[in-house]
Amino acid sequence: MAASSASRAKHTDGNRRAKQEQIIEAAKDVLAREGVAACTARAVADASPLTKSAIHYYFNDINEIVDRAVFAHVDTMLDDLRRVAGETTDPYERLLRVVDAYLTTFADKPHAAFLWFEYWINAGRRDSLDVADRMLGEVHTLLLDLVAELAPEDPDRAAHALVSWLLGTIVQQHLRPRAVEALHEEIALILTTAPGHPS
Repeated sequence: MAASSASRAKHTDGNRRAKQEQIIEAAKDVLAREGVAACTARAVADASPLTKSAIHYYFNDINEIVDRAVFAHVDTMLDDLRRVAGETTDPYERLLRVVDAYLTTFADKPHAAFLWFEYWINAGRRDSLDVADRMLGEVHTLLLDLVAELAPEDPDRAAHALVSWLLGTIVQQHLRPRAVEALHEEIALILTTAPGHPS
């Protein structure tokens, strides 16, 4: 009897997770097409095989769905960047390729940049920056791994400078695109000013 109850509970948990994943996938589509403001329970239900009442049954509120869906977008992007990093063993070339791929993502899909910043504004207005901070931390960790050999004395500081540069460059590339060579020069400048970098 106990085994049967445990089996039913496991099935119920698995079913719940599957429904939640369906909802998150639908929310990702809504976010990618229309942004955070348009990501309502009704819009998510319309983009999924579930009803609006089911959306409310599986999640506490729409903000929880938005948080998880945006994080899923970032996770996908980071997986792509890690794949790019694995294509070469040269540390500097690896960093340049990852940065180029990162910026290309936002250049090819301008809505991704809008979503990124729109989400941060939304999270800030509801005083719920934990997930946004985790996302930023994931990007920082990736860059930290990449610059560890290039700025050995203080890789954390170099990674922080690169994250800040990337965020600003996303906006600038949208307004005033610069050649990749110019961007690489700026990366070199950031690294050469990092403590411990061999001049």
